[in-house]
Amino acid sequence: MLVKLQWLGLGNNNLRGSIPLEIGNMTELQIIYLHNNYLEGQLPGTISHLVKLQDLYVNGNQLGGQIFPDLGNSTFLRWVHIAYNNFSGMFPSSICIGRALTTVSAGYNGFTGIHHQTFQNCTTLQSVDFTANNIVAELRDCFSEHPRQLTTIAFSQNQLYGKLLTNGGEDFLCNRTNLFFVDLSNNALHGDLSKCLWDLQNLRFMDLSSNSFSGVVPFSRTCQANLKCLLLANNHFRGTFPLGLKKCINLITLDLGGNNFSGRIPSWLSMSLPDLNFLRLSSNMFDGIIPHKILQFRQLQVLDLSKNKLTGPIPNDFRNFTGMSQEQKNRDLIYSNQYIQVEIHIVWKNVDHVYNLKIAAVVGIDLSGNSLTLEIPNGLTTLSRLRYLNLSGNHLSGCIPEDIGNMVLLESLDLSRNQLSGKIPQSLAALKSISVLNFSSNRLSGRIPTGDQLRTLTNRSIYSNNPGLCGFPLEDCINSSTPAQTEKSLDEDREALWSYCFVAAGFIFGFWLYWGIFLSRSETWRCAFYQYVDNMQGKVTKKVYGCISRFQSGGSE
Repeated sequence: MLVKLQWLGLGNNNLRGSIPLEIGNMTELQIIYLHNNYLEGQLPGTISHLVKLQDLYVNGNQLGGQIFPDLGNSTFLRWVHIAYNNFSGMFPSSICIGRALTTVSAGYNGFTGIHHQTFQNCTTLQSVDFTANNIVAELRDCFSEHPRQLTTIAFSQNQLYGKLLTNGGEDFLCNRTNLFFVDLSNNALHGDLSKCLWDLQNLRFMDLSSNSFSGVVPFSRTCQANLKCLLLANNHFRGTFPLGLKKCINLITLDLGGNNFSGRIPSWLSMSLPDLNFLRLSSNMFDGIIPHKILQFRQLQVLDLSKNKLTGPIPNDFRNFTGMSQEQKNRDLIYSNQYIQVEIHIVWKNVDHVYNLKIAAVVGIDLSGNSLTLEIPNGLTTLSRLRYLNLSGNHLSGCIPEDIGNMVLLESLDLSRNQLSGKIPQSLAALKSISVLNFSSNRLSGRIPTGDQLRTLTNRSIYSNNPGLCGFPLEDCINSSTPAQTEKSLDEDREALWSYCFVAAGFIFGFWLYWGIFLSRSETWRCAFYQYVDNMQGKVTKKVYGCISRFQSGGSE
């Protein structure tokens, strides 16, 4: 009976073992759903007998080895989903024989190459995803003139090389005007970009980070309204902040970190890009002050300006930073279940993390490694949704804000390598989620606050190079009394001092009074006695005044 089966749906189960060769006998099969199981072994070559096959879903298993060369025998084959397996070798060049193919999802395998003509005849192909393989190829060899109707190209984390621009100035991407999603990050691509990139009307997501692109990001007077996410980090771009981005008014994510950009951070950012959620400009050569208008972002949840040459004070008015002070709803970056997550590098908790995340998942500010001066503004403490704050490696002075404990969600706080002084605020003990803390190399003094969570931070180095600090986890403070205990002790000392003074005075007068009566019988002795009493009265008076003086000086300490 199974030879007449048209639909095989066994996805999302706990199936184990291998796919039987007999599957090739089901010649009427059109749909195969075996995804998200524990299947292993090779993909049976008998699948090539299924000439009516339209959809093949075997992603999310443990299948491996090379794929048989006749995978594309079916003239009806539309969707091939084989991602998250252990396939290796060359991707089969027959995949487009039927010319009906629309989607190839082959990411997270071990493919090493794609034949030059593999996608030559794929006139209906729309989406190609080979993320995280080992493909060594020139980008243009993977695609020739066709397919121009591509909407998705994802070749991140491979070993692609070559340029986007040809010697004649033709751009590999700009010929594909339907492009919706482009991810060529983490490869070895180089050369310049073309300004025609800003003219791709349907483009929403472009990630060219971690390559060797260079030159100036081209200026264009236009930027299509659909562009939501632009990642150009970790390349060799130079020049001032790209002026063409002023027209990209719907950007949500902008990452220009790890390049050679220089000059001032423009004050128009928050006005021209009001929906920006993620802004990373770290590891460049931007100089000057942080513009006050940058605090007008209402949606911003990640601000990273670290490792630049910024000077001056940190702006204080954070009232409009509602993205960091109020809970926000996650916004899908490109409105697609397949590409809802973005890979972003963030230095958090002293580690360079790679996040595949919805942007709203992490909220933080990193201004470290600049030359910022003056005090830490109190306005920062109003950002109650912050998860991490890094102000290390600047020239900040003054005290740590007393209300720092208001940032109740804070997990990572780094204020090290500044010139901060005074005591660590007691409100720090209110941070119940803090797991990474660094106050080292400042001028802090006094007792370290104690709290349940703070007592889990036992590494002494987080307070090092602050000679005036004491308390857990450093040495105990020499005077461990509390202020109330100290005042009580001082009152007792004053009372005792008065008692000693008057007891001594009374003893002296009483003693000599006795002997005065005894000696008063002789006039000569009487005169001598009175003279002696006068002298002793002066000495005792001086002693009493000495006691009072010591009492007064003790009370003023």
